[in-house]
Amino acid sequence: MTSYDLTGRTALVTGGAQGLGAGMAQALAAAGASVAIADINAAGGQETVEALRATGAKAEFVQLDVTDDAAWEAAVESTIGALGGLDIVVNNAGIEVTSLIADLDAEAASAMLQVNVIGTALGVKHAFRAMRPGGKAGKGGSVVNIASVAATIAFPGISLYSATKSGIDRLTRVAAAESGKLGYGVRVNCIYPALTPTAMGNKLAVDTAELGLFPSVEAAVQTVVELTPLGRLGQVDDMADAVVFLSSDAAKFITGAGLPVDGGMGM
Repeated sequence: MTSYDLTGRTALVTGGAQGLGAGMAQALAAAGASVAIADINAAGGQETVEALRATGAKAEFVQLDVTDDAAWEAAVESTIGALGGLDIVVNNAGIEVTSLIADLDAEAASAMLQVNVIGTALGVKHAFRAMRPGGKAGKGGSVVNIASVAATIAFPGISLYSATKSGIDRLTRVAAAESGKLGYGVRVNCIYPALTPTAMGNKLAVDTAELGLFPSVEAAVQTVVELTPLGRLGQVDDMADAVVFLSSDAAKFITGAGLPVDGGMGM
């Protein structure tokens, strides 16, 4: 059976300072990868780096606003310079602003589109440029985009967030087609995480209850559990394990795929 071993590879994880991103970075490092934590939050990012180094992993922090094209170019260059290459990019950075459609705020909606969609698209762009033949890394690789179960279900209060995550799904498939057609040697896939009790996931439960969509935070969480055939919320390691799989040679013939990691909620 093909190994999930990532020894000798370098990964860049956006939004790696906390939550799912930090968990994904830890799992990639545990599989043997060197990891660049890319985040707008320098203090949190450096904490994650130090935690990784404490396990013996090779890790660096790179400052990155994912909506900034020039910042992406600099982050990729810094990663290659500090860690010796680039083989894996995990486009995890994202934001969620809960709102009823009737109360939609255009500025908040635009921010979600910029971070979730444009930020991911720029990540794919710079991964391709670095990993394709003739690029600064030039050995091909894997891009894993983080969509959401929200791309596959209709859940109240997250209309624009759901739209952005659906956009990531389509972006992933077109990027995989282009990479294959042009011989880049880069596989592109995405995962659909379930609701996970990170800071963002917990805030969503609170926000939907405050909007009157559920009688309490506990009721909001219980609704999600009841909609999930496996009967629980997702955990960070569930998502992180899927990212390691898609980054590894075990997924060497998988591209353009969306992998639900949602306990069956979106089926």
